[in-house]
Amino acid sequence: MGVVMMLLLWGGLIALAVAVIRALSGTASRPSGAKTAPSESPLDILKKRYASGEISKAEYEEMRRDLQA
Repeated sequence: MGVVMMLLLWGGLIALAVAVIRALSGTASRPSGAKTAPSESPLDILKKRYASGEISKAEYEEMRRDLQA
């Protein structure tokens, strides 16, 4: 029984330490896949997606018209 309680105590302390470190570094609020700078406009992001080949020209044109409307 004592071993189980000791493992729970250490596990809790480690989980608490990880949570505090993430909160202080801001990692928890930022998705890991976020690559765009906060100052980029939606049109800039669209241009990058088209340039990288993520979307076709037709999709680019349609989305560009929607953004500029």
